Amino acid sequence: MSSTDLAGSLARYAVFRHLDAGALAALERELVWFSLPGGRPLFKAGEPADALYLLKTGSLGVFEGPTDLLELIAPGDSTGEISLISGEVRRRTVRALRDSDLLRLDRAAFESLVARYPQAMLGVAQVAIDRLLRRDRQEAVPFTPRTFAVLPVSVEVPARALAMQLAQALERYGNCLVIDASIGAGRGSDWFAEREAQARFVIYLDTQLDPHWRERCLRQADALLLPALAAQPAQPWPETAPGHPSRVRHRPRHLILLQPGRQPGLGSAHRWRAQFSGELQHHHIGHQGDVERLARMISGHGRGLVLAGGGARGMAHLGALRALHEAGHVFDAVGGTSIGGIVGAGVACGWDIDAMTETFRRAFMQGRPLSDWTLPLVALTRGHRTSAMLRSTFGALDIDDMVLPFFCVSTCLSGNGMSVHRHGPLWLWLRASSAIPGVLPPVLHQGRVYVDGALVDNLPTDVMADDGIEHITAVDIRAEITLATTAEEFATPPWWRVLMQKDADISRPGIVSTLVRAAMVNSEGPAERRRERADLLLTPPLEHVGMLDWKDWQTAIESGYRHTCEMLEKRETGKQK
Repeated sequence: MSSTDLAGSLARYAVFRHLDAGALAALERELVWFSLPGGRPLFKAGEPADALYLLKTGSLGVFEGPTDLLELIAPGDSTGEISLISGEVRRRTVRALRDSDLLRLDRAAFESLVARYPQAMLGVAQVAIDRLLRRDRQEAVPFTPRTFAVLPVSVEVPARALAMQLAQALERYGNCLVIDASIGAGRGSDWFAEREAQARFVIYLDTQLDPHWRERCLRQADALLLPALAAQPAQPWPETAPGHPSRVRHRPRHLILLQPGRQPGLGSAHRWRAQFSGELQHHHIGHQGDVERLARMISGHGRGLVLAGGGARGMAHLGALRALHEAGHVFDAVGGTSIGGIVGAGVACGWDIDAMTETFRRAFMQGRPLSDWTLPLVALTRGHRTSAMLRSTFGALDIDDMVLPFFCVSTCLSGNGMSVHRHGPLWLWLRASSAIPGVLPPVLHQGRVYVDGALVDNLPTDVMADDGIEHITAVDIRAEITLATTAEEFATPPWWRVLMQKDADISRPGIVSTLVRAAMVNSEGPAERRRERADLLLTPPLEHVGMLDWKDWQTAIESGYRHTCEMLEKRETGKQK
């Protein structure tokens, strides 16, 4: 790299963007370039703060203790500013997640630079303060992988076809190179660094299970793509690294399950996931649309759909979905709470709008899931009809077997609080997510008690955002939680007096209304912050639809459709101005 090129690249680092050409030239003379192999620590907690580092290529992780990953550092970022300014010892460990190239600025050189160019302190101080504020707010720094290793489990997997299709899909977001063993074998680290600097994305591809080339792919990759034929018996990968999170050094792992057709085979994801431990994402790939979805997800351009709970008002989701579909919106991941989780599950299963509408009309109108009233020892209903309805609707489907990644939220009353369900029987966790306390009995599972997720998170955009989804569309059911009454009493009158007052202008909240609204009060406080996390927020007007008035399902659908059409039209008009 020429002196001019290096000075230009230094100006792109936030810590030195305030420097003029003379200061950058002086800085360049003080920097020391070096390589850090993947897995090697850059510095450890407790060590003296003797330098600041600029990351050129690769990726670094900031760790609390040996395994707790707090933050990711991407190329173009720096590390070590806080300790360098404060003079304290390192408070955390920074380790290379993959082979990385860095520039080191020693403390003495930094102090000399500041003495000659005081503005050098400004950028470093601003970055240090910003990092401290993010830590106080517990905000994660987004990191988008740029290099991917495609490592099939066997030579029978059509890994080359997958890599070429994926590269074509990634080209929408930047140029993409595919490097296989015939191109990259025997090359030095400088050659790979040069290629990565030239391209937005690089796919390192192995097709022959060459152990030396696969090791190079592992060393170069920000994320691992692990394709397998879904229908084949599950088996471990040739190298042990992909199966163990500690050995892949906290890099994302994506299990790619290739299969003919659009519907995943039941149980295939569970069988193949059993080969791994720790955090792992899996993707069902059956056609080109799935490859395009994978490209969006791994490149930081995923589109998520979040649907809120709200009882019968949740039928408005169906109208909103129809309008979104007509406008060409597609989604790569789905999540929801209560009725939002149930409707969202239909989306994640790949059902079309007409099929969903008819399915849920039969389920809620003809199935009457809340009609099995009982002596209220645990709840007003037995919960049998609701469970039967969900089992009939979704069958034996496991969450892992859904076309799109999916989660639903429940509240665990056994000390865990909010529970996010991504695996296990779909019907069971939808039942837990919609168990309104006092109306439906809780789900009792493995010693824990689960009830409606609306108690803690009725619009889980925060969960979707934490999954790294860039664009979130949320449909919020703004349930009216205020109960009004014209009565003045502290105890319910005798039944005969209530009957005598039937024609009088006295209104009392019913038991079901009280329980439903009580279940949603606690989640209203943080709800506004969750609405703000949506890039497109839809709030259909539903004051005319009661929470349990399933007979008004068509009215709710129409309201959701009209509101979404209006919002999309306003959004499009705003873009054109």
